[in-house]
Amino acid sequence: MTSDQYFKPLEHIPNDGAQVVLGVVTSKTGELEDKEAIKARIKEATNFIPLEQLCLSPQCGFSSTHHGNTLTEEEQWKKLKFIVDVAKEVWQ
Repeated sequence: MTSDQYFKPLEHIPNDGAQVVLGVVTSKTGELEDKEAIKARIKEATNFIPLEQLCLSPQCGFSSTHHGNTLTEEEQWKKLKFIVDVAKEVWQ
């Protein structure tokens, strides 16, 4: 699936202040994503919806399955800081 196909459903979001949360940061591993790649994904989404209606978050929180995620608590905090840092750069 191309990026355009991935974000195309966003064109159906009303322009009435509705917010869309992009879960493009994985919560399954402790490795931090490439910041520029995440910013590029956000930019791709703006082809379909204004930046002001977008938010950024981890894909599905940090809850564990019976198999468990491979993140330590410290890595979770680093991920959250990473998300805040990216958001500040994109939305300021």
